[in-house]
Amino acid sequence: MTSDPRLAIRGLHKSFNGRSVLSGVDLDVHGGEFVAVLGANGSGKSTALRCVVGLQTPDSGEIRLGGQDVIGLSGKDLARSRAQAAMVFQQIHLVRRRSALDNVCSGALGRFPAARSLTPALFPRELREEAMSCLDRVGLADRAAEPAGKLSGGQQQRVAIARALCQRASVVLADEPVSALDPSAAEQVVALLAELAGEGLAVATVLHQPDLARAHAHRIVGLLHGKVVLDAAPDQISTSDVDALYEPEREPR
Repeated sequence: MTSDPRLAIRGLHKSFNGRSVLSGVDLDVHGGEFVAVLGANGSGKSTALRCVVGLQTPDSGEIRLGGQDVIGLSGKDLARSRAQAAMVFQQIHLVRRRSALDNVCSGALGRFPAARSLTPALFPRELREEAMSCLDRVGLADRAAEPAGKLSGGQQQRVAIARALCQRASVVLADEPVSALDPSAAEQVVALLAELAGEGLAVATVLHQPDLARAHAHRIVGLLHGKVVLDAAPDQISTSDVDALYEPEREPR
């Protein structure tokens, strides 16, 4: 595990239409660490990750990637910093008619001139070779030529993870990546994310399956009403601690 966090969030606040969703969230994720983020719907889990990759703009706070605060950056500096974090979504967002290999190649398009991203035929050979290596890493090299839409849900999610690897991100964020998968496929995907953390990536995953978090995560972080109320190793967290994250509570005043 790296000594300095690859991702460091400090005092993150975000509101929508006057309703506070994040209320001072702090979170560190180190290289070599797999962090599972738990919490009920509306607790702010997904919003926090979306702020990291720029899909939401926080009202205040710091988001440091590789030691640099990305809030306030613009242009190439912002793009360079944001590229350190790759997002894997619940809705997988693959181009279904294109091959698994072409979809993985798209993770690297930020590194190439726009003209080379217009069609897969223009992808350079070295990119295709790198993408094939990423597919091999997730166990799908034999499906490289198959249209993404013909793959199973678990296979599609592994293609999405390979795409994140092809981005060369040092931080991988996954937002409920297994919520639409059957238990066996969900186990495989979460185990893969844990393996990637073991190889040195910083991985944070929003999950709704506490058992998977306990089985694979180095740390479990629990959010409640936009605040971190739990942050510990799985063996230090009781079942009642986890259950409390999902119990209906009156919103704080």
